[in-house]
Amino acid sequence: MPETPALPLEHRTIAADGEGPHPAVVVLHGRGANETDLLPIAQRLPDELFVLSLRAPDPLQGGYTWYELDLSGGGLHQSQPHPEQFRRSLDLIEESIDAAIEEYDLDDDRVGLLGFSQGGITSLSLLLEAPTAYDWVAALHCYLPDSHADLTPDGIENVPVFIAGGSQDQIIPSGRTNAAATRLSELGAPVTSRTYNTGHGIGPDEHADLIEWVTEQV
Repeated sequence: MPETPALPLEHRTIAADGEGPHPAVVVLHGRGANETDLLPIAQRLPDELFVLSLRAPDPLQGGYTWYELDLSGGGLHQSQPHPEQFRRSLDLIEESIDAAIEEYDLDDDRVGLLGFSQGGITSLSLLLEAPTAYDWVAALHCYLPDSHADLTPDGIENVPVFIAGGSQDQIIPSGRTNAAATRLSELGAPVTSRTYNTGHGIGPDEHADLIEWVTEQV
């Protein structure tokens, strides 16, 4: 088995068809999961996409987490990322993407983000910090953290965003997801926003719509 190239974060990959530089999708899992969790979804994405699925840095309940939750604002439904841990994870993801572009011959102008829950929160935050670094972003069952809600970055109007939530989601209520979609629209991003009759998970309709939307971006 070939040696896995060294990146700051542990990861799994799915090779792309054809010769590089390849368009890529960076996959960011949710709290308590790992880098294999979203691979069944990623495997249905267009074959020309190189898939880089990253593992969060800190162990949690048999999986991993990008950060601990700050519950000081009023409990789970008002939770925010722990500031220092969140900053560390954002930096590690950016460093891992930069390393992967070199290691795997990726097209740095065609890198998309796909995140669920904590991974979606992280994806939206990365977009707001550096919109010109990403070709598109899909963020599922997530919210826009307070630390990034007031950013007004240049270039975000050129980055399509797919945001989806669940009307039965008891972890991240759909109202928080819809508020993120509204804020990004206000900033000029071309947003596709959907709410599904699901809980905190990706149902078949959401899965199908996501694949269709990503295919249109590639």
